[in-house]
Amino acid sequence: MINTDKDHIHTYDAQGRMTCCTLEDKIYTNAGAEELIHHPKEAGHKHDHADKHHHDHDHEQSHDHDHDHSHGSLPGMFIPAAVSLALLLVALYIEHVVNAGWFTGWVKIAWYAVAYLPVGIPVFKEAFESIVIGEIFSEFLLMCIATAGAFAIGEYPEGVAVMLFYTIGEVFQTLAVKRAKANIKSLLDQRPDEVTVLRDNQQQTVKAESVNIDEIIQLKPGEKLGLDGVLLSATASFNTAALTGESKPDTKAQGDVVLAGMINLNTVAQVKVTTAYTDSKLSKILELVQNATAQKAPTELFIRKFAKIYTPVVVFLAAAICLLPSFFLADYTFTDWLYRALIFLVISCPCALVISIPLGYFGGIGAASKNGILIKGSNFLDVLANTSHVVMDKTGTLTAGVFKIQDVVFDKAFNQTEMLQLVNALESHSSHPVATAVHQFIGTVNNDLNLQNVEEVPGHGLKADVDGKQLLVGNFKLMDKFSVPYNVDPAGIVYTVIAVAYDQKFAGYITIADSIREDAQIAIDKLKSLHVKTTMLSGDKTTIVKFVAEKLGIDQAFGDLLPEDKVNKVKEIKANQATVAFAGDGVNDAPVVALSDVGIAMGGLGSDATIETADVVIQDDMPSKIPTAIHIGKETKKIVWQNITLAFVVKAVVLVLGAGGLATMWEAVFADVGVALLAILNAVRIQQMKF
Repeated sequence: MINTDKDHIHTYDAQGRMTCCTLEDKIYTNAGAEELIHHPKEAGHKHDHADKHHHDHDHEQSHDHDHDHSHGSLPGMFIPAAVSLALLLVALYIEHVVNAGWFTGWVKIAWYAVAYLPVGIPVFKEAFESIVIGEIFSEFLLMCIATAGAFAIGEYPEGVAVMLFYTIGEVFQTLAVKRAKANIKSLLDQRPDEVTVLRDNQQQTVKAESVNIDEIIQLKPGEKLGLDGVLLSATASFNTAALTGESKPDTKAQGDVVLAGMINLNTVAQVKVTTAYTDSKLSKILELVQNATAQKAPTELFIRKFAKIYTPVVVFLAAAICLLPSFFLADYTFTDWLYRALIFLVISCPCALVISIPLGYFGGIGAASKNGILIKGSNFLDVLANTSHVVMDKTGTLTAGVFKIQDVVFDKAFNQTEMLQLVNALESHSSHPVATAVHQFIGTVNNDLNLQNVEEVPGHGLKADVDGKQLLVGNFKLMDKFSVPYNVDPAGIVYTVIAVAYDQKFAGYITIADSIREDAQIAIDKLKSLHVKTTMLSGDKTTIVKFVAEKLGIDQAFGDLLPEDKVNKVKEIKANQATVAFAGDGVNDAPVVALSDVGIAMGGLGSDATIETADVVIQDDMPSKIPTAIHIGKETKKIVWQNITLAFVVKAVVLVLGAGGLATMWEAVFADVGVALLAILNAVRIQQMKF
């Protein structure tokens, strides 16, 4: 239970509404999931999708409350309800089966009062604390009024039963959140607290956060890596499930990057630390998943606003049900109409909506995490569910992004070896996969070459000056831009081409080929089954782009595009009222990601910037996870709306019956607690689904 604390400062938004101490906070706190509660530090904090690359994830965590964990264990949580239930059953047995004559008057009242206290006192306490912080019309107040009223008119068993079943519902809500939290914690708990480092040739076990960059970690078989680094050993195999969702072994060679959370599988390995503990990839993932609960879906926000209006309206309606008939009915009986009003109050509790809906989105984020997909907020689950068009980059998304040089064709007037050295030196200034292929083919960069005024020409390539002469390395559009004549037909070359010019003369070209990812076909087929249209945009040659698109069955494809061309294409698609997801690099394609409704980055083990910019990060670079993310979004939305429909329909029916005198407190209990339990069970169902 949440207790008030004199050191806790309540936070309010720009309209003066409190942004802390909510019902959702209470449930998360009782579940031991306080770190998943986030409140903005500044009033009026918003998430603007157009500026989503500058998320403010700096949220306060609700640790300032003094929590009561006396019933934190599973048996302890049920003790008050168990005591109350036992006393209630004994009372009903004495009253209706034994028909004991002594069980009347003050004895009967006292017995039922004792049965009521274990479950009633905590709720009265919550109601009082809610009133103190300005939340007058809370579910706690509704329960208190309804059950106190039942005692006032002599309906003691029903008064106890309402509070008892409400408490049981609270316990099951707490258990559901514990389960949802556990599924996400399985991802978050991958980072070990201690590591073994080599200092003065001695092994020392130290706290992971105390390890410095460039220190060497020794990793035994079965141990988890605590920090990011590079492998010093010749080879080692790792289980990368913590980062990618895939448990198949990933063999690394000396010099390869290895990340916190990976599990060493076979031999003792040594890793040189390259990143501080707090900056590791896993730390960033942990932060993203925790912050995901702060970004609320429109449905969540609507339900919260609705509950704030709905609850006080129902209280006044209940008062009207009790009092207004006295003006119109000659045989008006106060106790009868008070009973109807109390039923109305019990039914009106919005807890089925207020808890099950955030829990449904939370479950969706957890299900995505288990599949190696990071979704930065429940708002993006809604967008994914509505996605009708997926726009994809080619290189690194549908293709592996691992290029290999196929042919080197240079004019005889140029020394091929010297030209390749110049190309290698200039490409060393780029991080593009093409540059990597050049370096792997040519070898070590000759640092004696004097390159000056190195400049990247966006969408074209690179230029520099060498001994006063201009060196151009890029596509044929770069040749056209600088008016370099060439006697080659680019359209006749199937592969990606690197054109080279020196001193305003065309020197020749290098062809490079990329391979289509193994599961790219699966990704396109699944998107089609979800009735999602596909478009591929690339700065690569149109011939290659068309070839890949036809092979995979992509609806439309465009090549030879500059960054601004990609933006225009996405604008055209959005003009047709399509909800667009863009899947790609997330860094090079930042303008397109900003324009799209949801940006999906093939993050893999790549740059931290990719994780920071995109709304959804696919950790293992598998394009087949794109339709998986959309499928999870659709299932989450379906479950959320099932809960909304169930709650509204059942409550509406029983409200009408209660107002007409055709429903008792027992139907009211089902309409409140029963529906809440059904909605919660439905919400956690997504965590068991296979995607």
